[in-house]
Order: sequence, then structure tokens, then C-alpha cells
Amino acid sequence: MKKSLLTLAATTLFALSGVSVMAASHTGAPMAGAPAAAAAPMAAGDLAGTKDDAKAMKKTAEATYKGAKKACKPMKGAEEKACINDAKLVREKAEAKAKGIHEMAEAKNDKDKTKATDEYNKDVAKAEKKYARK
Repeated sequence: MKKSLLTLAATTLFALSGVSVMAASHTGAPMAGAPAAAAAPMAAGDLAGTKDDAKAMKKTAEATYKGAKKACKPMKGAEEKACINDAKLVREKAEAKAKGIHEMAEAKNDKDKTKATDEYNKDVAKAEKKYARK
């Protein structure tokens, strides 16, 4: 019940900020054979926003992470570890998007916009690799 409420809350918050959330549907140990989700390259238009939007997104990501981490406390063992890793992955993706929005707002030409988009895609891939289920 708590896990589904956590998933619902995280999905709602990140849907508002434009970050996708992958819900963990396991009830014990991490899923051994689960492939990591491939990061779809993001178009420059998806990183549209202002520097203030980026700051707000980063604060929201941190608050959501703290709430998700608190929700993981009653869990034990591998389930707790998987829950915390999922929360960290969502936070890092949101922070990467906030960074991308900030850099896109500062971009002066197409070359800078392409660089910002490429860095965002690289940061998301790095986060997904770091928190991939083994």
C-alpha cells in the first residue's frame, strides 16, 4: 500500500515537472533480469524553460527524493535498497533535466543548444547506468 502511494505521489509530482517515473513493481528482492530503461534522446524543445524553472525543478526533485527516502525506511534488506536506488535515479534524472533547462536558457546559438541537449542525454544515461538493477 505504501509503495503504491509513493509511486502515485512521485508520478504525480514528476508528471507536473515533465520527468518520467518508472514504478518498481517488485515486492522483495530487486528484479534480477530487468533491463534498464533506455534513455530516449531528448529534443531541444523538451528543455524549454527559464533559469527560475530550473531552480524550482531542482528544489522539487530534492523534496520528492527526501519523501521517497522516508517512505523506504519501513522496508528492509534488498527491498529497501531497491527503493532508495529508484528514488535516487528519479532525483538524478530530474536534476539533469533542471541542469539542461538552465543551460538551454543560457544558450545563445544552436551550437550551445545542441551541446546542452547532448549533456542532458549523457547525464540521464549515466544515472540510469549507475542505478541499473543488477
